[in-house]
Amino acid sequence: MSAYDPDNIFAKILRGEIPSTRVYEDDETLAFMDIMPRADGHLLVIPKTPCRNVLDASPAQLEAVIRSVQTLAKAAKAAFDADGVTIQQFNEAAGGQEVFHLHFHILPRHEGVALRAPGQMGDMDDIAAHAEKIRAAL
Repeated sequence: MSAYDPDNIFAKILRGEIPSTRVYEDDETLAFMDIMPRADGHLLVIPKTPCRNVLDASPAQLEAVIRSVQTLAKAAKAAFDADGVTIQQFNEAAGGQEVFHLHFHILPRHEGVALRAPGQMGDMDDIAAHAEKIRAAL
């Protein structure tokens, strides 16, 4: 496994070098909106400390992130009156990981509504409004 790259996009978001629509933050984790949302309310949760993925994360990093994932999944489900929530997490390129900083995707889901295709930029005004809905549900 490769070493952690401190110049990955999520590390830059953590340092404030790249803008993001932040939804939630505590001492150990940060949650922000995905700019290529596959569903309304699609957000990401990351640890504030460096690790590539589940394979090199410490138990403490995993515990902190999963606590925030659960909190935010409940808030996103409520905010969008969703029927369920998809939580995705990928490890290494062969496993589908594209950004090599541990992260979980949270996607509110509605019965019979497919996810949008990956890689399509979202409307930033819509993303900001979705973030506000999730913040209000917290």
